[in-house]
Amino acid sequence: MLRYLIQVIENLSGTGILTALLWAVLDREGGENRKRTALRGCAAGAGAALVIAVLRRTTALIHRGFFNTWILFFALLSGILSVLFLWGIPQKPLGKIPFLKKRPSLAEALPGWTRAFLMAALLLYALPAVFLYPAEFALAGESIVSTDFLFKLIGFTLGLLVVTLSALALYKTGRETDPRLLKVLLTIALLVNICNQAIVIVQFLLARRIIPMIRWIFRIIIAAVNNNIVFLYLLMGTGFLLPLILFAGGLGRPPAGKNPAEGRKIRAGLRANRRWCFTVALGFAFSVLAVTVIRDYTGRGVELSPAEPMTVAGDEILIPVSQVEDGHLHRFVYTASDSTGVRFIVIKKNAAAYGVGLDACDICGPTGYYERKNEVICRLCDVVMNISTIGFKGGCNPVPLAYTLRSGSMVIETANLENEKTRFH
Repeated sequence: MLRYLIQVIENLSGTGILTALLWAVLDREGGENRKRTALRGCAAGAGAALVIAVLRRTTALIHRGFFNTWILFFALLSGILSVLFLWGIPQKPLGKIPFLKKRPSLAEALPGWTRAFLMAALLLYALPAVFLYPAEFALAGESIVSTDFLFKLIGFTLGLLVVTLSALALYKTGRETDPRLLKVLLTIALLVNICNQAIVIVQFLLARRIIPMIRWIFRIIIAAVNNNIVFLYLLMGTGFLLPLILFAGGLGRPPAGKNPAEGRKIRAGLRANRRWCFTVALGFAFSVLAVTVIRDYTGRGVELSPAEPMTVAGDEILIPVSQVEDGHLHRFVYTASDSTGVRFIVIKKNAAAYGVGLDACDICGPTGYYERKNEVICRLCDVVMNISTIGFKGGCNPVPLAYTLRSGSMVIETANLENEKTRFH
């Protein structure tokens, strides 16, 4: 239950905040055409996300890493353009382009389409995983008519409710805020999101060796990924300024109005604004509680299993095959030349192959993996590994480690572990 509550809030809160602010700006700017365009963008993003979720579940056509990177790239580009269009920076240069000069209506529509594309990209990035969560509720062999299934469904639904109400309340407060202040806060939120997207893109490119592994860049990326929740806090902090300012502005004596009826209407509007402000505050407070205290509570007690014995003979490590053939996760530690403990794991995948890798990955660093209900799980991000892919590069998989089988033993070269010791510093 709590796991899906946390994951839904963590995956959707940032998208909800940005979408609410974008819609609030659209409302303040006016223009039915831009609203219709934005609605089309949201519908297209949600529909495409559902299709992608189905394809991920039923086929191997969608490579999650490449797909998410491309979506983030287009979201980052449309985010930058949205910031520029928000302040009218590229309007004059665009008007001088011959193609657009002859089509002023197209040049005028570009800001609206850019925002619609941004909304679509944000939803397309965040929603597929959320759509797939219900498919995980019932594990193999379990009935959907069970207490465990019900608790997972409650956590999932509660997460959606918190994110939806928070976004709606933020949108409502944004509609009542000074337009220029709203634009400033939307700009800050978009810039925070752009930084987050850029880090995720660079992280993927480094993991795939598409760009060279520069040590200082790698360390910055790992630090940013391990503290990724900070970006969500920054988005929440930016969004929270709207209800805070609106609430503070309504503390004074309300205008009397031209007549009693108008006075009652003004007071009713102020009460509604205060309710929406409190809703934002409660939603954000609960979200922070979920990704901090509740996450710590659900993750407590998850400790790495102790290292198992092995034999180091010269420049080779020897592990009896009989020791690791039970299909469970086995952890080993090699002490490198500088006394660093280099952890690696071994698990039998099938009758003919073993998954062997470092107890670390290119995304989460050396946080390690543990076994739960015959599943291998990353201790940092709680992602369940596909055991058949352990030993291959990509995603949150352990960094692959070469091995050979000889005379009933698994043989691993110590040089390969020496080369990776800096990961565990």
